[in-house]
Amino acid sequence: MIPFTKMHGCGNDYIYVNTMLHNVPNPQEAARIWSDRHKGIGSDGLVLIGASPLPEADFSMRIFNVDGSEAMMCGNASRCIGKYLFERGLTDKTEIRLLTLSGIKMLWLHVDNNKVPSVTVDMNEPVFEDETLFLPIRGISEGVFVSMGNPHYVIFTDDVDQVEERGRMLECFPSFPQRCNIEFAHIEDNGAIRTRVWERGSGITQACGTGACATAVAAARTGRAGRNSQIVMDGGMLSIEWRESDNHVYMTGPAAFVFDGEAELP
Repeated sequence: MIPFTKMHGCGNDYIYVNTMLHNVPNPQEAARIWSDRHKGIGSDGLVLIGASPLPEADFSMRIFNVDGSEAMMCGNASRCIGKYLFERGLTDKTEIRLLTLSGIKMLWLHVDNNKVPSVTVDMNEPVFEDETLFLPIRGISEGVFVSMGNPHYVIFTDDVDQVEERGRMLECFPSFPQRCNIEFAHIEDNGAIRTRVWERGSGITQACGTGACATAVAAARTGRAGRNSQIVMDGGMLSIEWRESDNHVYMTGPAAFVFDGEAELP
């Protein structure tokens, strides 16, 4: 039996295991079985917290989607890891260097009475390759391709709910040989950006940190918004700043514990 902690950031929920104490030899299968919302714990995937093999980082993160595929990075999970490490006494640092498959990410913990209600993550620089892609799909004229360490295709539309109908098909579209995260976004009258997301390997999720960053960057890049955006997702709101001084994207949002438990290894 392996102790785990379930956490969420804006409803984007994952199962977290401290691999410095407990080994998960087959995380792909564990992610598939444990994430099942009817027969398992229920989550958007599995996150392994570990020691960093590099001296430049303090801790490491590996993340596995519902289908068992390994993801490059997750902004919501990064914030949750910061909270976990501090509140569970694994560090007293309020600035943490976290090693991911997308490189080292800096976390700034916002501490209040020894609790961490929110975290800011340096998501590094966005990358634009084949920036505007035209897909031969009825009702979708074009989208903006942005990499935040993982690929995102952002579509601005008046109907963000079409993610339910079109997300799966777009994820696996031939233009995306490695599959892609898909965002449907709408600029609200108050300037906030309402976004729904289909995550590669997981489907519709309540929130996606890298997706929020990609949406904010795409909106600024196309003149729809400035460099500071409030991204409203199904599970809550994330604040995104695309800083002009260093071209990095900074994401701030909440992190929360749900419950602790034990699960049998598959």
